[in-house]
Amino acid sequence: MRLNCDMGEAFGIYDLGADEALMPHVSLANVACGFHAGDPVVMQRTVRLASRHGVGVGAHPSYPDLQGFGRRTMAMDREELAAALVYQVAALKGFLDAEGMALSHIKPHGALYGAAARDADVAGAIADAAAVFGVPVMGMAATEHERVYSGRGLEFWAEYYADLDYDDDGGLLITRKHVAYDPAEAAARVERVLREGVAVSAGGKEIPMRADTVCVHSDTPGAAELARAVAAKVKELT
Repeated sequence: MRLNCDMGEAFGIYDLGADEALMPHVSLANVACGFHAGDPVVMQRTVRLASRHGVGVGAHPSYPDLQGFGRRTMAMDREELAAALVYQVAALKGFLDAEGMALSHIKPHGALYGAAARDADVAGAIADAAAVFGVPVMGMAATEHERVYSGRGLEFWAEYYADLDYDDDGGLLITRKHVAYDPAEAAARVERVLREGVAVSAGGKEIPMRADTVCVHSDTPGAAELARAVAAKVKELT
């Protein structure tokens, strides 16, 4: 069981996320590729930081929505979307190659992630891009993520979000801005998922949840403390 984190989301002179404080607690970094956040210098810096800590690096591509931080759904046909994803992943891979590191995986960001969970055509575009690089793809179990990626013969990693809520149908509630979570509560939520395969929705309903990896976000308030607590719980249970 690995803890993953969305990172490298600064841009230009603007800082976002506690990447340096988080890196000692995570196993996998999902690095922004410039279309929702990140720029060449930020990508390079984040890859080098991950290398120093022995953290695997995957690409975190998005819709081309820099102003909206990739949290707005966009209408793009499959070929156009797949091309945008290949472009982003290849950019990050260049920095990995420079550091002698392999691309670990691909994890879509924000609205793209949510759309792919519901829409097989969007998930198909992500699969088209992932097939170019031959790496696993992260997503939500029992959604179009799993059906499409696994159907294409791609390795699929199901993930649970320790710092986001789910609706009563098991869908992820993707917000424009993340809110703070109590680290102890987040760790307790992760324990239920890992021990019982159950999560609790925002409405209080128990929903089935399978996870190969647990995610925290670098832009969640108090992210480093939350990651420390969740990492300790994951280590205790696995």
